[in-house]
Amino acid sequence: MANVHYRLVEHEGGWVYKAGDVFSERYATYEEAREAAERTAAEQRLPGATEDIEFQDEVGDWHEEVSPGQDRPETDVTG
Repeated sequence: MANVHYRLVEHEGGWVYKAGDVFSERYATYEEAREAAERTAAEQRLPGATEDIEFQDEVGDWHEEVSPGQDRPETDVTG
């Protein structure tokens, strides 16, 4: 099972949460960013519909696979 880690950091005069190298929008306070990160982490754990997906990997190759709606990542928020 995949793990998604959201980390809170100061950024451009405010606060953001990051997943890997991707930044969220900027929030004025740490508390606002924390609430948004917790909300996002909870949404990632919700089951969805099983569907066919297509994605491009880091070297530019395209892949097709079935994404089971019950196959949700574990999430956490730090910082």
